[in-house]
Order: sequence, then structure tokens, then C-alpha cells
Amino acid sequence: MRRLWNTFLKGLAAVAPVTLTVWVVYWLAITAETILSGPLRTWLPSDRYWPGLGLLAAFGLVLAVGVLVDAYVVRRLIRFGESLLARIPIVKSIFGALKDFTRFLPAGDRSRDLKRVVLWRMNGAQIIGFVTEENVSPRLFGDAAGELAAVYFPMSYQIGGYTLYLPRHELRETDLSVEEAMRLVLIGGVSGSG
Repeated sequence: MRRLWNTFLKGLAAVAPVTLTVWVVYWLAITAETILSGPLRTWLPSDRYWPGLGLLAAFGLVLAVGVLVDAYVVRRLIRFGESLLARIPIVKSIFGALKDFTRFLPAGDRSRDLKRVVLWRMNGAQIIGFVTEENVSPRLFGDAAGELAAVYFPMSYQIGGYTLYLPRHELRETDLSVEEAMRLVLIGGVSGSG
């Protein structure tokens, strides 16, 4: 019975990531179509609407928001909305985790928040970190600021993280991309190879 259960778990581990990914993409597409199809059907003549137009409109809407984010007024509104979400007890945890997760997505010509992946030794352990700022403000650390870098250390399974200001000479470079390192940290170091 135990062997059968272990075989089932292996199959589940092989099928679950693909199935969940397909399901999330499908759910997002259906949700976008459902939400935006109503207004589109109202605005367009009935013979002009076709299935998938809601999804296309959602893509266009997200693209428009991406363009507007560069505007000062929109950035202020987004910051205001984020500050409101950050005050609601349960919502702030969910929002913070999602915000941290999206920080490593490419953002066009703007430099990423997470610039490079480094290792830092603490009590014999090696910790994966992400340099977020190379030039630390002298207002924070005075003359020592020139030797420091801000390094973000996310916790596994995206339950939080820490930003430490560390001497650059204590950081060891890695050849991992931000995406590879973030994936490794988020899954608690569990490797898919082997």
C-alpha cells in the first residue's frame, strides 16, 4: 500500500505544476472575458462582439495602465492605494507577498528593483540575497554609506523578508539570474533536479 501511495505522490508531483499553471492561465482568461464582456456587449452592436474580445480588451487595459504608470498623478494614486492596502491586517500580508513576487518581473527600460544575486555568509551558512541598492544614502549611515549595499533576503514560501545594509566586501557574486534565485528561495531550496 505504501509503494502505491508513493507512486501516486510521484505522479501528482509531475502533473500538479503543469495542471495548476494551465488552470491559473485559463482562470485569468475566463475571468477577464467574463468581467469585460458585459460592458463590451453594451457598447458594441451585437454583431460586432465575438468571444475573446473581453480577453483582448483586458490585455489592452493592462497595456494602457503600463503606459499611465509613468505619469506622476497615476504613480501618486497607485502609492495611495498601496498605502491603504498596507493598513488592512490580512490584506496587507497577501498584497505584500504578491508585490514582492512581482518585483522581479522585467519592467521595460527601468532598472529592476532586484539588481543582482549575491550570497552572504552568516554563522557558517550561505544566504541568498538580492542587491536592491548599490548606493546607500549617506543620510542613513554617514561616511560608511559608500561601503554598503542594500540586500533583500526573502523568506521561503514568500512569508516575508529582510533588507540588510551590508559591506560590499562581504557579498559574494553568483551566476544565478534573479528569476532562478527567486524561484529557489520561494520553494525553500527544494531542487527540481535529481
